Amino acid sequence: MPTKTGASKGGLARAENLSPLARSEIARAAAAARWGKLPRATHVGNFQAEFGIDVDCYVLGDLEKSAVISQTGMARALGLSSRGNAFPRFINSKAMTSSVGAEIREKLENPLKFQWGTGGAGQPPATIHGFDAALLIDICNAIIAAEADGALRAARYARIVQQAHIIVGASAKSGIRHLVYALAGYNPSTEEVIAAFKLYVQEEAKKYEPEFPNELYMEWHRLYQIPVPERGKPWHFKHLTVRHIYHPLAKSSGNLLKLLRALQSADEGRKKKLFQFLNEVGARALRMHLGRVLEMAQSSPDAATYEYKIAQRFGDQGELELVMPTMLPPSLPSRSATAPLPLFEQSQPDVPAT
Repeated sequence: MPTKTGASKGGLARAENLSPLARSEIARAAAAARWGKLPRATHVGNFQAEFGIDVDCYVLGDLEKSAVISQTGMARALGLSSRGNAFPRFINSKAMTSSVGAEIREKLENPLKFQWGTGGAGQPPATIHGFDAALLIDICNAIIAAEADGALRAARYARIVQQAHIIVGASAKSGIRHLVYALAGYNPSTEEVIAAFKLYVQEEAKKYEPEFPNELYMEWHRLYQIPVPERGKPWHFKHLTVRHIYHPLAKSSGNLLKLLRALQSADEGRKKKLFQFLNEVGARALRMHLGRVLEMAQSSPDAATYEYKIAQRFGDQGELELVMPTMLPPSLPSRSATAPLPLFEQSQPDVPAT
């Protein structure tokens, strides 16, 4: 048995004087050295609590303090499945071929490798694969470019395209806001940063939400006794939307409707709804108007009463051809013999999608 030297005896003595925690840290450091020198993540988080999506994120302890999103998180952020190869399959699809450049592909083929956690006794921390968070913006821009080229028109891409627009829009607003903060010497709290970004996400997502409440459609089904179809909406609703919503909107006597139709026609076939061309002021006016119409519908026992209320409220605007009932309740005045028949008894003029 070899005789211990003075140095080794001193080492043993020092080890015996260390706390169990200190000895464990030394052992982990030695194990990490044996397994190679990968960057360590100093902080970890997840989007789930604040944004409802399970995306792991990290900050590395390198010089750049790199912000990293896990590989599975990248897929989930875009609305793709994190299982299997959904993310690389989409990136390498024919639809994305011309939009994903060589630089993006190189980064995707060489993910960042880093360590997180403490590992077990004598074992290194877990090795994580991820991407620089800025790569998510590059991919979103590539998706938007592919959409502009008409390569992502299929319905299966709709969710991905929507996510890309939301991420880019919210990130741009958040970025310039925090640049101003930095230049002005203001350091926002963690809560302020998250709250601001959440607000931007909500603003961007709102562009893709249906502006018309489903409750109004259900009231029209009830009042006009129109069966609910398995898909889509009855053609009657196009007439109701134009005559009860857009024509009298903001007391414009149809002028706002004409402007929205002109903008829709000039939109190069993108199939946007009319309400998507309204600015924020117009959008608020639309929401208020919809609220009034919904209240009239909910408080009316039948189509006759509802149409009478519409005529009383909006019937003084120009050539608004409001649908008047064939028979009015006894408490209401009788209609003119020249009043038009209910919508579903009239012919179907060419009305653009709302």
